[in-house]
Amino acid sequence: MTATARVHRRLGPAALMGAGLAVVGVAGYAFLALSGHTLGTGDAAAVASLYLLVNIIGPGVFTALEQETSRAVSAGLAVGASVAPVRRRALLAGAGLLAVVVLVLLAASPVLVAKAFGGRWALFGALVLGSATAAAVYLVRGLLGGRRRFGGYAATLAVEGFARLLPCVVLALAGTPGAGAFGLLFAAGSAFGVLAGLPALRGNPADGDPVPAPAMVRPIAVLVGSTVLSQLVANLAPVVVSGRLTTDTATAAAFASAFVLVRVPLLMFAPVQAMLLPTLTSAATRGDLGTVRRALRLILTAVAVVGLLGTLLSFVLGPWAVRVLFGAHVTLPSSVLGVLGLGTCVLLVAQVLQPALVALGLHRAATLSWLLGSAVLTGLLFLPGDPLDAAVLAQIAGSVLVVGGMVWALAGALRKSK
Repeated sequence: MTATARVHRRLGPAALMGAGLAVVGVAGYAFLALSGHTLGTGDAAAVASLYLLVNIIGPGVFTALEQETSRAVSAGLAVGASVAPVRRRALLAGAGLLAVVVLVLLAASPVLVAKAFGGRWALFGALVLGSATAAAVYLVRGLLGGRRRFGGYAATLAVEGFARLLPCVVLALAGTPGAGAFGLLFAAGSAFGVLAGLPALRGNPADGDPVPAPAMVRPIAVLVGSTVLSQLVANLAPVVVSGRLTTDTATAAAFASAFVLVRVPLLMFAPVQAMLLPTLTSAATRGDLGTVRRALRLILTAVAVVGLLGTLLSFVLGPWAVRVLFGAHVTLPSSVLGVLGLGTCVLLVAQVLQPALVALGLHRAATLSWLLGSAVLTGLLFLPGDPLDAAVLAQIAGSVLVVGGMVWALAGALRKSK
């Protein structure tokens, strides 16, 4: 194999994933910008809360389903085992997770509708729909990832993005925009992503003995806790701010838009994380912890450079971008955007450390770190005084505590190996 072929083999899947993520990410920001320019401030703030809640529930709960499905499929194919039982168990696990999510949402519906959605029950319906479509699309992505069908995986992302945005554009051009319609169309987009991925699942993978069920159940249980808490730390603050600023919806909408804006690096980091985990896992399995250390130093240096640059851009250009690109009616202070950007930088570090912990078998340490950070963040969000000040403090403090817990656990594991 030539050097060019080796580079293409390594970077090709990441390029496809990155392109798909770029489409769904840009579509998400365009959706918020469109709602900010066409809806009233109250409707825009409620739709932004829906967007953030969907991004807590979808990636938070069902990423665990995707990751363990992908792992189980890959492991089964590697030993010639049948993939069909994995599909069935993954489907049952996804249905169970969805049922739990819907029950929790129903229990919390009075608070969600009153605080986050401003009394708009249609947006609660959109949230339930978005949860169901997320369960389906993450299951399909897990099956695609396990079979290395990255073209199909990228298609689910791109189609999901376009399906979320284009109907809302048509609705806005028709002159009949509304928060409920925007929310339902956005939530339905993932269903089209499912349809886009199904053709890539055609074919007959190896047949043989099934993978034992416990190999999926326990990792999913641990990963759900970790991913849910990570999404809470990453996205909860603007939802709480919207609930506390019910009489100042313009500021709430501006803060939600700012929060989404500074999260761009987190969205684009997923392909890097997808490539990092197998590298670290392979090295850790061989006992080559020197490679683990070198890989972590390299990627953390790159993350620090990108993150600090993003922090500077958030401070300098953030207020302008929120006002012009998202149609905000309130100009937020540069300090708010800068600190939020720094919080994103810290969360990028956490996204590097988590696969290292998983590679070393420290799943619980990762979950406990997110639990510590989310507990502190939640408490600080409800401090008396200015909700924006409380949110900014909570975001940076919670993120730092997550990284601190991960560094402590990882350093201990690497120290013992010497």
